[in-house]
Amino acid sequence: MARKPGGFLQEASHQVVAGGSAGLVEICLMHPLDVVKTRFQIQRGKTDPTGYKSLGDCFRTIFQREGLLGFYKGIFPPILAETPKRAVKFFTFEQYKKLLGYASLPPGLAFAVAGLGSGLTEAVVVNPFEVVKVTLQTNRNAFTEQPSSFVQARQIINTDGLGFQGLNKGLTATLGRHGVFNMVYFGFYFNVKNILPVNKDPNLEFLRKFGIGLVSGTIASIINIPFDVAKSRIQGPQPVPGEIKYRTCFKTMATVYKEEGFLALYKGLVPKIMRLGPELQSFTAQNHDDVDATRCLQPSRWHWDGFTRIQTPADLMPQVDANSVL
Repeated sequence: MARKPGGFLQEASHQVVAGGSAGLVEICLMHPLDVVKTRFQIQRGKTDPTGYKSLGDCFRTIFQREGLLGFYKGIFPPILAETPKRAVKFFTFEQYKKLLGYASLPPGLAFAVAGLGSGLTEAVVVNPFEVVKVTLQTNRNAFTEQPSSFVQARQIINTDGLGFQGLNKGLTATLGRHGVFNMVYFGFYFNVKNILPVNKDPNLEFLRKFGIGLVSGTIASIINIPFDVAKSRIQGPQPVPGEIKYRTCFKTMATVYKEEGFLALYKGLVPKIMRLGPELQSFTAQNHDDVDATRCLQPSRWHWDGFTRIQTPADLMPQVDANSVL
């Protein structure tokens, strides 16, 4: 079906606003899990005196020592970043998808590469917000005793600047986290979704897409979490004040593996996967496309007010709401 001129912008605006609203609700509900995930990722083995013994112990300790608001430390930066993040993700995913439509790529691979591109672009936008967020989340003082997000950002800029040791530290790890997740998620999701038969019952069809999304998100989380751990170590407090131990992404991974073992690269995986539910529900609810991905390689034509426009393979790809992916 032809899209009218301006239809893309109207659709994009609608999905960004709708996705942004859903994202704000999701942040408010799921931010405690993000705090717990970050706390687990920065603790250095069983000998860490500030470490948590289990997921339940982490929740209990934060509540007892920092109060209920302790679970909402660092919530303001992701709220600020939510709408621009989703706008960038949606717009860039569509553009990369269109560009890849001219290449002779299988549809599943095209979705994966478009996801990688959108994730890398998104990471550049959100990384400064992530630096402030992680700094606040790792502060174990009472919520009322820690600085505001703006004060914390100003302190980081005044002390370390805007560069890769300041407000943009950990950028490589953030690029890996977002790029790998989106690449694996979109590639796996659309490959599997077009293999499994569609269910005529709308409720069962929703469950089909949700199940595929949950498996896709779990696999993507397992693959990308070492980047997440490296990001938290780089952006969080260093073991020795004034001495930078975790500086670069892959060197940080190597250090964590050498000192704490392979499983240390998967710290925080459980709360990370627990966050997938609301995100995937939003994604599945907004993903109403019924286009078979195999049609993406079949160019056709449409007409705009008497003018003929060649429809590229990308135009036939399902109009995906890319807003709900981390």
